[in-house]
Amino acid sequence: MAKLELEQFEDGAPSRFTLGNIHSIETMGTVDGPGMRFVVFVQGCPMRCAYCHNPDTWPARGGTSVSVESIVAAFENNRQFYRNGGITVTGGEPLLQPEFVADLFEQMHETPHGRVHTCLDSCGYAFTPEHPDRFARLLDATDLVLLDIKHADAEGHRKLTGRDPARILAFGDELARRGIKVVIRHVVVPGYTDSKEECEALGRLIAPWRNVVGLEMLPYHTMGIVKYEQLGIPYPLEGVPAMDKARMPELRAAVLRGMKAGRAEG
Repeated sequence: MAKLELEQFEDGAPSRFTLGNIHSIETMGTVDGPGMRFVVFVQGCPMRCAYCHNPDTWPARGGTSVSVESIVAAFENNRQFYRNGGITVTGGEPLLQPEFVADLFEQMHETPHGRVHTCLDSCGYAFTPEHPDRFARLLDATDLVLLDIKHADAEGHRKLTGRDPARILAFGDELARRGIKVVIRHVVVPGYTDSKEECEALGRLIAPWRNVVGLEMLPYHTMGIVKYEQLGIPYPLEGVPAMDKARMPELRAAVLRGMKAGRAEG
């Protein structure tokens, strides 16, 4: 990826839209949705995943205020690179800033040079099912969601992330109700989420969501440790080895097997 310096976005001009609190922007994302992506990383995340490789995005404060107009302009400057891709907002957690992301996605759909594909990369935890209207405009403008499901078991989820999964599942239900295309992402961590039983349970968990169009099984790696050292915070998975990639096909098959069984039973 090529990272843009956020200073170029601080022009001081007034904006018609909600400002985004941004951690960073990268221009050549290839793993953040289909095709080549312009990737906006927002600042702030309520989850504390043990394997998070971006702990510097956790605090809600500390980012840079960036306008929708400046992001659209930066995208348009290199539009030819994204003709088979689009824009992705990730984090941090984008659902903490639904008004900003809604404004951005709406503008990307309405650019004079043609509609741009929009992708939301989210863990879903910031969704509030008692107030779904707060997210309606954002979801109306979202073409694809990359939804991270951390663990199939509620207790296992709490141990791995420090948070209960109820809101995440409610978000998945809302996406299914709306028929928004979803790619499920699942990080496979040795000793935590690498058993066939857990993967089959994941498949059963997501089986009711008929809008799921893809499954990405992501092998845990240790490249994020250096950030914890730089920030002076302990690394929660100290001593856990990187996931053996040779096992990924069998675990992916277990998820699909669980989905098939869950749909047959449903």
